[in-house]
Amino acid sequence: MLLFTPGPTPVPERIRQAMAVPTIHHRTPEFTKIFKETRRALISFLKMDDAVVLASTGTGAMEGALTNLCGRKALIVNSGKFGERFVEIARAFGKEVVELRYDWNEAVKLDDIREAMEENPDIDSFFIQICESSGGLRHPVEEAAALVKALNDEVVVVADGITAVGVEPIDTTHIDALIAGSQKALMLPPGLAMVGLSTFAISRLGEGRGYYFNLAKELRKQREGTTAYTAATTLIIGLREVLKILMEEVGLDELYDQTDRRATATRLALEAIGFQLYPQKPAPAMTALYDEDAEAIRKLLKSRYGVNIAGGQGELKGKLLRINHMGLIEPYEAVWVVNALELALEDLGRRSYDGTAVRIFSQSYYKLLGE
Repeated sequence: MLLFTPGPTPVPERIRQAMAVPTIHHRTPEFTKIFKETRRALISFLKMDDAVVLASTGTGAMEGALTNLCGRKALIVNSGKFGERFVEIARAFGKEVVELRYDWNEAVKLDDIREAMEENPDIDSFFIQICESSGGLRHPVEEAAALVKALNDEVVVVADGITAVGVEPIDTTHIDALIAGSQKALMLPPGLAMVGLSTFAISRLGEGRGYYFNLAKELRKQREGTTAYTAATTLIIGLREVLKILMEEVGLDELYDQTDRRATATRLALEAIGFQLYPQKPAPAMTALYDEDAEAIRKLLKSRYGVNIAGGQGELKGKLLRINHMGLIEPYEAVWVVNALELALEDLGRRSYDGTAVRIFSQSYYKLLGE
């Protein structure tokens, strides 16, 4: 079965082997050495001033970033389930929320940010997804962050990069906290989250807030080569191996180029056989397709063609197909997915199979290689 959901993504054999070593205790010199190496690589990978690693899913990092970096009032962009999640977290902790709400295929408008901040000068933090994975949307995060800082450089900018880190280059110049998760482009099992921090964000932590997700306490401990609580040792060992592969062996420029070509070729192939792309501004992390037969197509892919892709969430349940492009994916695997989708259309009587998807994907992917 080919796993092409936008998280969790497949864990390569080499990474599984790295994590298969005997378990070591997290309060030992051996693990401290591993943790320090991993942290150094992670900070470089995220292009942030510092970082903390948390034994949690990405939602834990979202909660930690919000509770530690929002003082009283947050400006939050909501274009899907994960923007909505930031809103829910803020309200759960009694924060005031100014919500910029859009359709799930619509990116944030800079004029709306400007208006919200001018009307609410007491906003102290700004939260946005880089890729809103519930609909495959890419927000103009870099431009939004720059605008927020230009209007008030005391506002903390938090970017959820869970479905963007390791997928595309991210300009972190105006980002104070960058959230990542293990089960996406980092190709690890779920259970590890990371928050890259700017010097400004660190200055705003103070003694931190909360208990388990107290980022100030974690940062102090992690700078010493340990963690405040039990470390996810196996996942951290896996993360060290992943970062070595991506940064030293593949190279980030090559990684981003492969992902972009795969996403572009997939979209061209699927549009050529009649599929409708969903978001107005798609992120390279995934291809999202709007289709009334989405659930029937997903069932055919899984039962007949050995391909597992994701469906829609919330208001798009039963109407969306989401195909992953994150991680190190061989071209022949991506080709099989678009081929299976064309076969499924024939099964449903919507189109006669003629191999168009494979042809367009292959021509596009390798043509883009030479550009």
